[in-house]
Amino acid sequence: MKNFFRKVAYGIGPNENVPSDPLKWALDQLNEVPELSWQGKIYTEKELRNHYKDWVYGDRKVLRKKYKDNKTLYKTHKDILRHKTGQKFWESLEISIRHNEGINSNHPVLAKLWMFWGNFFAISDKDFLANYSTGPYHREIIRPNLNQTFEKMVYDVTTSWAMIHHLDNSESAGPKSITANQDWRRKRKEPASINENHARELLELHTVSPKAGYTQEDVIQLAYIMTGWQQRWSKKKLETGNVWFNSEYHQPGKKNVLGKEYKKGKKSLAVVIKDLVNHPNCRDFIAERLCRYLITDEPTKEMKQPIIEAFKKSDGHLTEIHKAAIKVAFDYNNKFKKFQTPENWFIQAAKIGDLKWPPPVNLMDSYTLGDKPVRQQRYPERVLRNIGHHPYRAKQPNGWSDHSDDWMSPELLIRRLVYADRSYDFLKSGNDNKEFYEKIINNNFDKPDKLYDYLFKNMVYRSSERNVLLFNHPEFLKA
Repeated sequence: MKNFFRKVAYGIGPNENVPSDPLKWALDQLNEVPELSWQGKIYTEKELRNHYKDWVYGDRKVLRKKYKDNKTLYKTHKDILRHKTGQKFWESLEISIRHNEGINSNHPVLAKLWMFWGNFFAISDKDFLANYSTGPYHREIIRPNLNQTFEKMVYDVTTSWAMIHHLDNSESAGPKSITANQDWRRKRKEPASINENHARELLELHTVSPKAGYTQEDVIQLAYIMTGWQQRWSKKKLETGNVWFNSEYHQPGKKNVLGKEYKKGKKSLAVVIKDLVNHPNCRDFIAERLCRYLITDEPTKEMKQPIIEAFKKSDGHLTEIHKAAIKVAFDYNNKFKKFQTPENWFIQAAKIGDLKWPPPVNLMDSYTLGDKPVRQQRYPERVLRNIGHHPYRAKQPNGWSDHSDDWMSPELLIRRLVYADRSYDFLKSGNDNKEFYEKIINNNFDKPDKLYDYLFKNMVYRSSERNVLLFNHPEFLKA
């Protein structure tokens, strides 16, 4: 059952004891959401938005005016500004905080589920401003909801600053709203219209899925309900203010979504979300995604059923849903092995290999606003970008794929080989010996002798070479 430690978390480190009861070990981690284990600076979303407002928006506006006739110079100086504002540093800091939970916290199972939901409710850094909001969104919206109801998580995600910005809901106005009928719009010939992005993703990706059989009219009606939810803005600060409900943008009148009628106003969003998360297709969709993440690309009906039942009995409480999913993963541990995504693979390698990762707190805390981050401060973001799995830059609105085939291209596998070789630079003192490798193999694999012989009967002497062989062995790539 040692493979189970890698399936639901990131394995057992060489200095950790192997739990005698793997299932209890995993379930005990799900009862609460502790404070983040990162001991360094952690910036709030609001603090980073203010940073953007003061450093980027104002300075970039000056640049745009100064180089309005020279696009090449404008781009050059804008890139300099990106370094000046520490864009790559903020992303690297967030990744360090994120990885620290999987490697050094007492709740690695919860950390893996945190990463699942962050990808499930994916946003990406589509623009300069999003670079500063994506990490805090994962910390302040996703993580605190891991032991709440799914309904609450969906509502908090839907009304979060990051998601509203990501899906442009601030631009959505009902065609019969107050703002749609303002004189200035008619004079400028700028008619107000709804933006369907947010509503479509709420139906398709976050709750009922296309299996519910919703129509385009359902999307439009839901978009009407969501009109008015936006960021506060001004002529100078644009969308950097907090989220609020602007009734002047809201479409009046009743709406109908999936055969149910909803009244106008702010409260209607909470009511429709409650109905969507309690839809049978939503429960099936969540069970499918969890099984696909933890167990296999093609979950069976029998595999999903315990999770669906836990969803129903607990009224969608995520703690109970998670426990059901972990129990299913335990029951099917020896029947299925899941090919790991690059980020999961990387965190597992760092944990099992006892690598010096993430960068230490004192290094990340030493960054000074206005300075270009040093190489080590930018390294986390660079590593994940190069192995093809930057957690904050999903290319599709449904997040990074959980299907194994999407991660098995020759190019992506070669990138893993390269970073396995470079892992020599992150070895801790005293870990370059047979006893060390014997221990980490014994802690994490059900057939340790096979792997141990594989490493040391091939006349491999350098730890980097052993790491290349171990970290890219089929037994390691799958969990």
